[in-house]
Amino acid sequence: MIKRYALPEMSKIWSEANKFRKWLQVELLVCEALKELGQIPARALARIKERAEFDLERIAKVEEKTKHDMVAFLEVVSRTIGPEARYLHLGLTSYDIEDTALAFRMVEAADIIIDDLKRLITLLGEKAMEHKKTLMVGRTHGVHAEPITFGLKLAGWMEETRRNLARMESARANISYGKVSGAVGTYATVDPRVEDYVCRKLGLKSAGISTQILQRDRHAEYLTTLAIIASSLDKFAIEIRNLQRTEILEVEEYFFEAQKGSSAMPHKRNPVTCERISGLARVVRSNALASLENVGLWGERDISHSSVERVIIPDSTILVDYMLKTFIDIMDNLIIYPESMRKNLERTKGLVFSQKLLLELVRKGALRDEAYKIVQRNAMVARQEGRDFKELMLSDSGARDFLSESQIEDCFDYGYYLRHVDKIFSRLGIDDSTSSPSS
Repeated sequence: MIKRYALPEMSKIWSEANKFRKWLQVELLVCEALKELGQIPARALARIKERAEFDLERIAKVEEKTKHDMVAFLEVVSRTIGPEARYLHLGLTSYDIEDTALAFRMVEAADIIIDDLKRLITLLGEKAMEHKKTLMVGRTHGVHAEPITFGLKLAGWMEETRRNLARMESARANISYGKVSGAVGTYATVDPRVEDYVCRKLGLKSAGISTQILQRDRHAEYLTTLAIIASSLDKFAIEIRNLQRTEILEVEEYFFEAQKGSSAMPHKRNPVTCERISGLARVVRSNALASLENVGLWGERDISHSSVERVIIPDSTILVDYMLKTFIDIMDNLIIYPESMRKNLERTKGLVFSQKLLLELVRKGALRDEAYKIVQRNAMVARQEGRDFKELMLSDSGARDFLSESQIEDCFDYGYYLRHVDKIFSRLGIDDSTSSPSS
């Protein structure tokens, strides 16, 4: 488990103590159900619930001999109960307990991540609203394209995070299933009503059908959802890293007073936190691939998925929780340079208006190919010689055959590119009063 990144809430879920605590909780619920069905005396149930406990060190010592953690767990718990322990694990297979408890913990982990996503959506909406009209250049292929606003960029991130929230809620719903159906899923040794009772008490649903295990497409959906979330965060982080480049410097990670950017170069302020997010996203994506490999198992079950899941499920939930909280902190403290955005926007001396000129020439009667050539030849001169694009267009006789001086001047208006920004924000449900997910 990647313990370094585990925050307290998530760390508690995936602790060894909590794993056995959840196992014991499921075992006790099974006993309650069996008592309701008249298969365990009430007095025995009371003694089991009163005395059942475990010790982590004892379990570890027993497991050294048994090479089976469930058997070791049951042996240790049984010693604390006494003769009534004969009713423990009655008619069950290990994964009746393990899969049901795992689903319960995965739901708990999902709830934390869902809360993280909601917080990020709110923050991105607030930042988008704040910079709704903050002009910057849009880039395609890393090259200046046309004007956008920083708020539009953030609104796009917010909407993507909303989709990730919907995905996570769906993955949570599909992992919220338990099974108590015996060795091959036929309920031959345990009444289906036991499963219903246990799952209801845990806030889970009973699987419609299972083998010895819950089918691993559920877990694969969960892990691939985490991978998509991580990939979105990677995308956002990459953009911040790019915009922090010295040649661009439109945004910058917050640099703390005692922070050091480089052991060799005191001037350095590197986007190291965003780089960390990008690196960890690779781990989460790799784990998702492993979860897909777990879907195909032999017969009613083999055990090849088990060792994998002990790593990938805790690690992925821990990492995504850490990445989300870290990115929230990045965005909350992000240094934004509107002046640099404006300077970069104007760096090409008006070339960002080329498509507007092209369209106006066509509207005024020029053939598209002819209009393209007029605009492009002036754009290349402006680019190569560092000249003002508007002045070149004003002095071009071919352009003046179709457009007046004022019509050319009108093409160099940033407002043209902002006229639908309000509509986009309205469509996303972002306004001054709220940035929460729209209904």
